[in-house]
Amino acid sequence: MKKEIPVIKGILRPDSPFSHVVKAGDFLFLTSQLSADLRTGRIIGGTIEEQTKRALDNIQFLLQASGSTMNNVVKTVIYMRDLSKFREMNAVYGEYFKRGEEPARVTVQAPSPIEGIDIEIEVTAIVPSINRTSTA
Repeated sequence: MKKEIPVIKGILRPDSPFSHVVKAGDFLFLTSQLSADLRTGRIIGGTIEEQTKRALDNIQFLLQASGSTMNNVVKTVIYMRDLSKFREMNAVYGEYFKRGEEPARVTVQAPSPIEGIDIEIEVTAIVPSINRTSTA
């Protein structure tokens, strides 16, 4: 299995040593996404609901640009600064996944090293077989 870094047009290449998406075999591993504009890297504050929506919109964009969708997410890890906001986050989170087919999930309390960020969401997804390209 070979590691690949998908080229995603229209987003800012990070200054830090990480890739937004890494593909290995049929899996996509996304760096935790937060409330930021992927085109400019600008941090966007707001309520936990607004930050959750922006992070999930970023995830949705990166998955689609890499040949997958939210329906193919197999696991999420959610890092929250304040777990007392879990209910609000969960209401937004639930809008992005088909009921009864939600991915496995872990939620932990952890402050972001980025000021003004209250949530980061990391996902692992599969690339459906119809989107795979042959290497033969």
